[in-house]
Amino acid sequence: MTQYLVLTAMGADRTGAVSELTKLASECGCNIVDSRMAIFGLEFTFIMLLNGNARSINQIENRLPAIAHGLELITMMKRTSQYTPQDFTHHYQVEYAGIDQPGLLKAVTAFFAARSIDISSLKSEISPDAKTMRATILIALTQDSSIDELERNFLELCQQIDVQGCIRKANGNLL
Repeated sequence: MTQYLVLTAMGADRTGAVSELTKLASECGCNIVDSRMAIFGLEFTFIMLLNGNARSINQIENRLPAIAHGLELITMMKRTSQYTPQDFTHHYQVEYAGIDQPGLLKAVTAFFAARSIDISSLKSEISPDAKTMRATILIALTQDSSIDELERNFLELCQQIDVQGCIRKANGNLL
């Protein structure tokens, strides 16, 4: 029976760390179902969803601590179940930008949470010199969702929090 494991690694951004982690997954007989990596300052974060048989998953759980220690990484693992895709038919990219102020990201993420819309991906950046910020969020909607109403409400929120924003159709799932 196939088992699933989410593996997260964090540490100093150095060449070869991601290669070592993917090599370990391969050596243990795990398949990388999904992965994401990001650099934050001088640190990197790498997340993988792995699958494999019980022996493969047990093996990576046992071998990872030594590899992580050698690479000076903080790691975390969690068993999970297979992802069941939902019936998302429309993918949208939400963007907003403006003068940086506390609470902007909270307001926007709360907007989507209040409408039971899951965020697939989020990237936000602040330009300290210009004191501005910008964010890009990917969302997916089902056939039943009204993008016109959502967009109208989002633009109202943007006015309230004093940022410029838009929602546009994404070319497929950009994740």
